[in-house]
Amino acid sequence: MKILIIEDEYRLSNSIRDYLERDGYLCEQAFTFNEGRMKAGSYDYDCVLLDLMLPGGDGLDILRAIRKKENPAGVIIISAKDSLDDRLKGLKIGADDYIGKPFALPELQMRIYALIRRKEFKANNILKVGSVMVNLLEKTVEVNGENVELTRSEYELLLFFLSNRDRVLSKLAIAEHLSGEMADMMDSFDFIYSHIKNLKAKLAKAGLRDCIHTVYGTGYRWKE
Repeated sequence: MKILIIEDEYRLSNSIRDYLERDGYLCEQAFTFNEGRMKAGSYDYDCVLLDLMLPGGDGLDILRAIRKKENPAGVIIISAKDSLDDRLKGLKIGADDYIGKPFALPELQMRIYALIRRKEFKANNILKVGSVMVNLLEKTVEVNGENVELTRSEYELLLFFLSNRDRVLSKLAIAEHLSGEMADMMDSFDFIYSHIKNLKAKLAKAGLRDCIHTVYGTGYRWKE
């Protein structure tokens, strides 16, 4: 899952990044209004953590831009502006949640998890697609009742396919999902082929074959 942290306090931003990355999230950071607006408008994220008081502008304007584009990313406002009026204003513009500073990192983590679960998986802790069952809280995968051990990247790739089943995913979209903004600087997508090959092999060993289809010249599609 990809998280964009738009927060000008370097220490807090780095603390959030380090904490979430230990739980398997891919985090990117922006420290100014312009940087945050550019990243939120140029890349896809599962969740945006948005401070309101940023150098160069108001975080609410970034929120307005996200919603104007009909961007499906979840947005959690993290702000020292914690009055009822501030909360209501942010939620009315389109934030999904609002947490006042200071906050505990475990609470923020669970709010992110709850938001992504609501948006992507209809509030369920268990995602079941055909013979595949994913425990989103434990981050475990079973195929036909058999546990399948996946790397972090393979797990994220599987969730990406299951969340977009029957849709063709381009190689660039997969690269951005796994590597974030670094995908723009890559000369090739060989690492994608490697992850897909390994994922297919592990699923096939558990009895699930031919679920990831190559759409030549375009990308890949999950179809069980």
